[in-house]
Amino acid sequence: MKWPRLAPRTLALAAVIATLLGLLAYVAVRSGPMSPVAVTVETVQQRAITPGLAGIGVIEAQRSYQVGPTAAGRVLELQVEVGDRVQAGQVLGRMQPVDMDQRLQAQSAAAQRAGSGVAAAEAQLRDASAMLVQARAQYERYEALGRTQLVSREMVDNRALDLQRAQAARQTAEAGLSAARQELSRLHAEHGAVVQQQANLQLLAPVDGLVTARRVEPGSTVLPGQPVLELVDPASVWVNVRFDQAGAGALVAGLPASVALRSRPGEPLPGRVRRVEPLADAVSEEILAKVSLSVDDRGLPSIGELAEVTVMPAPLSPGPAARNASLQRVDGELGVWRVRDQQLEFVPVRVGRSDRDGWVQILSGVAVGDALVVYSEGPLAAGQRISVRQQLAVAR
Repeated sequence: MKWPRLAPRTLALAAVIATLLGLLAYVAVRSGPMSPVAVTVETVQQRAITPGLAGIGVIEAQRSYQVGPTAAGRVLELQVEVGDRVQAGQVLGRMQPVDMDQRLQAQSAAAQRAGSGVAAAEAQLRDASAMLVQARAQYERYEALGRTQLVSREMVDNRALDLQRAQAARQTAEAGLSAARQELSRLHAEHGAVVQQQANLQLLAPVDGLVTARRVEPGSTVLPGQPVLELVDPASVWVNVRFDQAGAGALVAGLPASVALRSRPGEPLPGRVRRVEPLADAVSEEILAKVSLSVDDRGLPSIGELAEVTVMPAPLSPGPAARNASLQRVDGELGVWRVRDQQLEFVPVRVGRSDRDGWVQILSGVAVGDALVVYSEGPLAAGQRISVRQQLAVAR
């Protein structure tokens, strides 16, 4: 059998077509749908996980104080500014009384009048006592004369009546003197209270603290108990933090913490869990805790500032651990893609706690030394060809 003779043009066209088919096959194998998926791989390690608890909190002061007058008045002067440090007993400001001088004068006059009333009651008591002595003597003399019938019985009865009147007059005088003395004591007490209020016109610092607010300015009129200045105890500043209940099982008082203030990014302050609140927030499913912080040379943070708090519980016992990024969910099942002989297989796993470095406990499913896919350039499937890379290209 003879093969037909092909024209040179046909041969050239066939060569071009064969070349194109070869290129297409090469592209399909190397970068097309049949090409291997580029992945990064990391092995399961024996590792002690240190679970970190992260939460958001607000800077607060455990002990704050509102300083104000005990009587109505006008703010005469304030001697401190916001941000000043003060000492216990330091004069912070002075008040000008509204009518205190007039009240003192009126009470002094009333006390003098009450003193005169006491003197008059004492004189009445002395007079009533003298009258009682005389009436008793007259009664006793007439009683003796009546027994000898030198005077009539009627005259004896009159003297007895005079004695009863004298006794009643003395009792009345004694009651009047007691009432006058009580009134004088009341007026003295009221006068002392006003004098004490006058002394309280100075606004004094109750503790060593930091001035955080001036609620009113000099010239303003304030009522009793109205705050003029606010102080906080710097030693009582802490962070009121909220943690997710799901990961807060290891949260206890005394654990070390790191406090990152919003105003100081990258400059965390050391802290410690002061206490865990017994009441949790059922709506937000969060646990509340108080975290104290150590202040550096830059001073106290602003009250009300937000802070990110990370608490470091004690490390867990060493065990198999893998990268968090290697966990995938296929058909609703959590697992990892294990690499064996450049082939993929999906292995369901059961995981435990995780840490801030991106590691998670592997409780079952894979063993230490197994190679797992961490990142891939595309979706994965069982038996798919892969190409292991040190790192993947960053998409631009």
